[in-house]
Amino acid sequence: MQKFVIFLVLVLSSALFAKAQVDYTLRNAYEFYRSNRVATGEYRNVLTEKDIQGSPYLNDEFIKGSIYTLSKTQYADIPLRYNIYNDEIEFETEDKKVAALDAPEVVEKVTFGNYTMEYIPFEVAKKVKKGFFEILLKGKASLYARPDVEFHQAKAPQPYKDAEPAKFIRKADNYYLRFGMEPAVSCGNKKELVESFPEHKNEMEAFIKKNKINVKKEDELKKLVEYYNSL
Repeated sequence: MQKFVIFLVLVLSSALFAKAQVDYTLRNAYEFYRSNRVATGEYRNVLTEKDIQGSPYLNDEFIKGSIYTLSKTQYADIPLRYNIYNDEIEFETEDKKVAALDAPEVVEKVTFGNYTMEYIPFEVAKKVKKGFFEILLKGKASLYARPDVEFHQAKAPQPYKDAEPAKFIRKADNYYLRFGMEPAVSCGNKKELVESFPEHKNEMEAFIKKNKINVKKEDELKKLVEYYNSL
């Protein structure tokens, strides 16, 4: 798979570092394309296999949505999709080329269809990285989903075994909690989940035991976070 990548840098005014405005300044798709510096002509071979099963995308088709910047500008009616494998928000240009946001750190949020995504810091293997997460709940404690997909290389035929094509395999989402502006942390197991809450640990542990919270089920985690935010 070859993708024509258009590197994009959002042009921000000095208002980026000024006090945030209450409302967003609305801009349309045409203004979004014009307000960005675009460089073309480079190819990136993310995958070279022509026949790949499965999909690396959260949504295969582009869905019109909005990009909200930290300078409180909303660019509306942009065809968007999320590439899970590359952890990139992609958009379709006016001439039907695929572009990827090259400066996601200046984006406050991205909305398309039923999805709202943020680019936030998170802890992994005792290090802090940044990536896109789907917002499930916002509040004193916020709940996020981190989509996951694996790529398996094609396998050559072997005695008594047919060849296998390259394929993407969608995995279960990983769930994260974020408190204020701190890096998001994985929900992990029940013990780690209790320890992740900065306050009301006794109440949270009792709620988890009483309701038999499963850390891998979104609806149960939502109930837990809603309970914490009510305390």
